Amino acid sequence: MIDKDLLAILACPACKGSVELKGDKITCAKCKKAYPIKDGIPVMLIEKAEDIK
Repeated sequence: MIDKDLLAILACPACKGSVELKGDKITCAKCKKAYPIKDGIPVMLIEKAEDIK
């Protein structure tokens, strides 16, 4: 689980938009990318993101 204070300061590295926790990923509604969470740590790297359909 991601701490809500950490989630509040995270931004999408691709578009700088706000992100939210959806399931086991951090997602950006603006550019439609989902970033994985590994061992409780968000991996906010553009090359690791998946496109959301």
